[in-house]
Amino acid sequence: MNTVLEVQGLSVRFRQDGRVIEAVRGVSFTVGKGETVALVGESGSGKSVTALSTVSLLPDAAEVGGSIRYLGREMVGAAEAELRRVRGNDISFIFQEPMTSLNPLHTIERQLGESLALHQGLSGDAARARIVELLGKVGIADAESRLGAYPHQLSGGQRQRVMIAMALANGPELLIADEPTTALDVTIQAQILDLLAELKEREGLSLLFITHDLGIVRRIADRVCVMQGGEIVEQGRAADIFAAPKHPYTQKLLAAEPKGMPEPVAADAPEVVRTENLRVWFPIQRGLLRRTVGHVKAVNDATLSVRAGETLGIVGESGSGKTTLALAILRLIPSEGPVVFMGRDLKGVQGGGLRALRRDMQVVFQDPYGSLSPRMTAEQVIAEGLGVHGVEPGRDRRAMVADIMAEVGLDPDWMGRYPHEFSGGQRQRIAIARAMILRPKLVVLDEPTSALDMTVQVQIVELLRSLQRKWGLAYIFISHDLRVVKALSHRVMVMKSGDVVESGDSAAVFGAPQSDYTKSLMAAAFAGVEG
Repeated sequence: MNTVLEVQGLSVRFRQDGRVIEAVRGVSFTVGKGETVALVGESGSGKSVTALSTVSLLPDAAEVGGSIRYLGREMVGAAEAELRRVRGNDISFIFQEPMTSLNPLHTIERQLGESLALHQGLSGDAARARIVELLGKVGIADAESRLGAYPHQLSGGQRQRVMIAMALANGPELLIADEPTTALDVTIQAQILDLLAELKEREGLSLLFITHDLGIVRRIADRVCVMQGGEIVEQGRAADIFAAPKHPYTQKLLAAEPKGMPEPVAADAPEVVRTENLRVWFPIQRGLLRRTVGHVKAVNDATLSVRAGETLGIVGESGSGKTTLALAILRLIPSEGPVVFMGRDLKGVQGGGLRALRRDMQVVFQDPYGSLSPRMTAEQVIAEGLGVHGVEPGRDRRAMVADIMAEVGLDPDWMGRYPHEFSGGQRQRIAIARAMILRPKLVVLDEPTSALDMTVQVQIVELLRSLQRKWGLAYIFISHDLRVVKALSHRVMVMKSGDVVESGDSAAVFGAPQSDYTKSLMAAAFAGVEG
């Protein structure tokens, strides 16, 4: 097999505040012609820094040592003109979040056209024809009609397909995909992985795939390099590593999957929240007088019930209505149909009455970094609700923060730190502590594990289980990760385009799904897990 990329003894250092941070240490691996090599590891393991080093896309402060050869040509220390020839032409990148990689102010045609003009000198009708061809290749239907679209007018899967089209535009030899499916729903993720496999075969590409999801690696990789702390601790054929991992860290990663079942709900557990035929329709208004000409039917006739100590998992793709339903239950957006909380219909409850109820209904969001104020310490963040709802009589506010931090697995001595001084998993524990300090009856968890590494996901699932056992909490758990939902949920509701297409006991829905849509979700989520 011809070697396309050869990395030998790669080291990358950054100097920061007088300190030297070694991001990558002594990394060596190869990528052969037509081969898929996966770099696997948790956040901070050095995967992305290694990938960016291949064509010197690191900041000027980076000190790079060792050797990186592309088709025998040395890239470390290469002239800028040589690097420009390789970037985008011979080695192309697909990044994790296309919305931040695409320019929101330019159409799809313009963004693809810029690459073709820069590298191939194409313009006008020739460029347009090539763009339509590329979009067709990556599976965008009726490509010509989408040329004038802006990134926000495309779905997440379509945006990622556009990114792949841009990467393919100049016929690269090597495609580097950095977590390209992490932000996508399971069915879209499966489509993108199938597309990459098809393109690799058809175009004769080599693929360097960076991920923390071993389910994906099992499905697509020929060889695997496992990274920890800037080093490759194990590498070899994918089949061999999955069958008999040798390094303890690899064994830990392979074992890091939410398992088990939640505690049974007590037979006499009281109902915490119930909805009947809940509906959320957003009016479409047009014309000078803003007449309503139709509705966006975000949620249609959703009926559910959650008891104390019970978890209802709500699953479905982006845009299915999961979060909208939860916001309606929390009375954060208007809806039709009864929402009964702790035996009280919330219809007509306003102002102070609603604020008093909010103490008993809390929410934890997907991105802890986005939901925590960077200007507030951990203590201030966690105690924020106490300021709104009042500290329990006879309790010291700081003592309450210390208690809840210890309960969610955080050192109370860290309460003076700011969010950026914590890891992703620790930030999510802060967000959970902020919700739990008020001792709520209902907690809505909106994708709380999707931004986290697999090992951290397992820790958060265990934490949520223990808190539910201790306090009898009712959870509404929203996620597109069916493995986490299966481990946490007593019952499951499946949503598609605003409709509830299936609901029932978790074991029944996962064991024998009834709707075709649920079956497709299961097939996408658990593909490659067995074997």
